[in-house]
Amino acid sequence: MIEIKNVSKAYGHFQVLSNCTTKVNKGEVVVVCGPSGSGKSTLIKTVNGLEPFQQGEIIVNGQSVGDRTTNLSKLRAKVGMVFQHFELFPHLSITENLTLAQIKVLGRSRDEATAKGLKLLDRVGLRAQADKYPAQLSGGQQQRVAIARALSMDPVAMLFDEPTSALDPEMINEVLDVMVELAQEGMTMMCVTHEMGFAKKVAHRVIFMDKGAIVEDDCKDAFFAHPKSERASEFLEKILH
Repeated sequence: MIEIKNVSKAYGHFQVLSNCTTKVNKGEVVVVCGPSGSGKSTLIKTVNGLEPFQQGEIIVNGQSVGDRTTNLSKLRAKVGMVFQHFELFPHLSITENLTLAQIKVLGRSRDEATAKGLKLLDRVGLRAQADKYPAQLSGGQQQRVAIARALSMDPVAMLFDEPTSALDPEMINEVLDVMVELAQEGMTMMCVTHEMGFAKKVAHRVIFMDKGAIVEDDCKDAFFAHPKSERASEFLEKILH
């Protein structure tokens, strides 16, 4: 579903990504972790073209992200993205946040888009909040709306960029529960997160990054039991304790 081949990216002389190669198969959940500044968020943003890259190739669902002829808007409509800071439109109601892209990008009628949006609000446990505005919701509720909004586009894969890092500790689980459910239903997912409990529960593989490079890419059991690099061992020791 997602294939990343020898991807490199630099800001001037600063190398952000160095020869990153990995893939995510259909129905697979891959967690990307590593210290701050290791390139995790940049890597995940290159997958749907939010971050351009200078070298390498990324193929998503058969389409080349770096190809100038690729319609990135259409590609992004098929790859759901959930950010750290929700990115909901503050002046639109929750229902309007869920229907706007369906109408504008997918060409759905307002009634069809609303029905889809309300069904997804039900799914994330927020049907009662349909007429409210983002500022009237807690951070955890806003993030669940953001997940519902991404799902309203019928994505083939979902990207999560530290979706719980801006939340109060009490709200983290309500977002992770939705993500766990998605994973168990077979959604293809690539998640940048420090939530190792989530990784242990649903990830098929864990990618560990440091200084812009993929240091380890292993099945989760092997990664947690026997990390191959000293850097990953140090990271796990700090984050698990």
